[in-house]
Amino acid sequence: MLTKKILKKALNVKHTAIDNVTFSSDDSIIVRVHPTKSEQCRCGKCGRKAPRYDAGSRIRRWRTCDMNTHKTYLESEVYRVNCPVHGVVACAVPWARHDSAFTYEFEHMTAWVALHCSRKVTAEFMRILWNTVGPIISRVRQDVDFDPKSRFDGLVNIGVDETSYKKGHKYITVIVNHDTGKVIWVYEGHGKGVFSLFFKQLTKEQRASIQLVSGDGAKWVQSCIAEYCPDAERCIDPFHVVQWAMEALDKARAAAWNDARKKTSSETKRKPGRPSKDTPKPDTTAKDIKSGKFALGKAPENLTEKQRAKLELIAKKDNRLYRAYLLKEELRLVFHHGLDAGKEQLDHFIKWAQHCRIPEFVELQRKIRRHYDAILATLKHKLSNARIEAVNNKIKLTIRMAYGFGNINNMIDMIMLRCSDIKVNLPWKGLFLTHTC
Repeated sequence: MLTKKILKKALNVKHTAIDNVTFSSDDSIIVRVHPTKSEQCRCGKCGRKAPRYDAGSRIRRWRTCDMNTHKTYLESEVYRVNCPVHGVVACAVPWARHDSAFTYEFEHMTAWVALHCSRKVTAEFMRILWNTVGPIISRVRQDVDFDPKSRFDGLVNIGVDETSYKKGHKYITVIVNHDTGKVIWVYEGHGKGVFSLFFKQLTKEQRASIQLVSGDGAKWVQSCIAEYCPDAERCIDPFHVVQWAMEALDKARAAAWNDARKKTSSETKRKPGRPSKDTPKPDTTAKDIKSGKFALGKAPENLTEKQRAKLELIAKKDNRLYRAYLLKEELRLVFHHGLDAGKEQLDHFIKWAQHCRIPEFVELQRKIRRHYDAILATLKHKLSNARIEAVNNKIKLTIRMAYGFGNINNMIDMIMLRCSDIKVNLPWKGLFLTHTC
């Protein structure tokens, strides 16, 4: 009797009676159990009391946490009940979910390990098949996320972003609460249709509470805001605006490199043999421009001595490309000021870029004009992109850890467990939901 009490304590099972313990041929521990009287004759899907349908002769096993180096299983006879809602189904057991071959404790342990290690390491550590990790994560997410829609209460500032999770233009749309830095919604795909699905889940009161929506310059973001949150202001993440300038600068660099390369190839090629003293040195402009990509992409305060020298060399050899670099920096520094100073610098950039005769930046200033009000809103509200970028980095890490998940929903569940306000505890810290914010 004492042994059974100790074993029940070690297994951490409730509403369960232990019958006996045996060893299998592979040295696994088999613990024969049955639900206590109050937990018998319950529907496996809804948990309601239901009349027994048959006597039951099927023996099932559920993997639980190992005892030392021995795999441990709970074994019980399973009968069927006739539920008035779900019909004839297998009866519920207090130690595991209806559709699982693992106990609650084992699945929570597996999910916790999967959130900190790769799927391969998780499978090896828990001694399970690699393709069972994803479904376990999804079941644990359902277990701990009691009220997912409660995350939509009291939203004020939200950010929307799309992240690639697989090659071939496979994206997920992520909604982040700016105030908490937590992910509140993830869905496969991107565009207006996906963003609309998010707003359709919100009540009128929840939509009305949203004041700021940040994102990139995509038209579908503005379209959804106008349709579902007409009183909210649209902001553009500073990261995306600076990214536009970086892309324009890189296009200008590529054009300058091609021009320098064509000029070098058109020059008279040097004859073989040792050159004479009066032979001019070969033009290295194309080489310097090609190797100056990283120096051009950095801010002046972050340049190394070698990169600073490279930038000075580009300024001497290609003034047009150097002006493109200065224009990029002018736009970057807009977000280092408040509304008044930032607006003044933004207007100066637009005027300068309009007359710079660099096609890439002439086109960029047109784009900036189209999103002028959204950029000013960002300056007005001092919307920081730091939290969004931190979340994005965490999501990308999670995606790398989830490589091999055949089901996109498993990966989304993993993102929610790692990046939202829900937390999976180890079994000895409690099995249920705890909020981190």
